[in-house]
Amino acid sequence: MCEYCGCQAVDAIAELTGEHDEVVALISHVRDAHARGDVARMTELAGQIARILGPHTAVEEQGLFPALVGDFPEHVAGLTDEHRRIEGVLAEAAGGGPTDPTWPGRFMDTLRLLRDHILAEQDGVFPAALATLTTADWNTVDDVRRQVHDSTSHMR
Repeated sequence: MCEYCGCQAVDAIAELTGEHDEVVALISHVRDAHARGDVARMTELAGQIARILGPHTAVEEQGLFPALVGDFPEHVAGLTDEHRRIEGVLAEAAGGGPTDPTWPGRFMDTLRLLRDHILAEQDGVFPAALATLTTADWNTVDDVRRQVHDSTSHMR
């Protein structure tokens, strides 16, 4: 993944990448549950993924993406659209689980999208951010991370 450019030395990118790694690990568990036909376990894992991606997405969309949109408007718009699509399928698992019998298959399709999305961020967005963001931009990303952490720690 994004180890060739040195962007992992930036705390914000290292944290976002760590969250990606957590999600990728959960995806492997979802695949196992899907192979067993265990929709309850898939639903539980969807909740875990959503809990990681909620704050993660806020940091990207409120901190990182605004600093990149001027140079990469179509790319940022595409990633943001993917966030909404992923969130929509994850949301179906909340509140007692999905009722649509097609959800497990759609969830698996969404996880393939998510995996590609993660690679696009780590191999494209993060190196681009390293090259283009100013110190003030990174401070904004860090401020958003703190705000998101503070707001989510009160919900636990």
